[in-house]
Amino acid sequence: MRTSKLETYEAILEALVKGPLTIDNVAYETNMDCSALKPRLDFLLKNSLIEERRLREKIFYALTERGITVLKTLNFQKYLEKIADTIRTVDEASQILPAIANKDDNEQESA
Repeated sequence: MRTSKLETYEAILEALVKGPLTIDNVAYETNMDCSALKPRLDFLLKNSLIEERRLREKIFYALTERGITVLKTLNFQKYLEKIADTIRTVDEASQILPAIANKDDNEQESA
């Protein structure tokens, strides 16, 4: 199944929650090719969701405060969607249960 751009960005941010990573590490964590990952990292850099940190000769990518806030918002949105799904399921069950109870009552009266 193909992932959306939002899901890809979210996966990158999730990978960086653990700490700064090189592009190779981010690629491994997100199961992406480095050539496909680089434009996504550039977008996140441009929008100040991540930052580059240079250590010796390597570039590491790290979350910014803004990136953490965006990730928390996305996670909260998922949480709200789960709650909405649960409410729908409970609502459907509450409509079905009386019908089942009436059917059981009718079967007991017939016996």
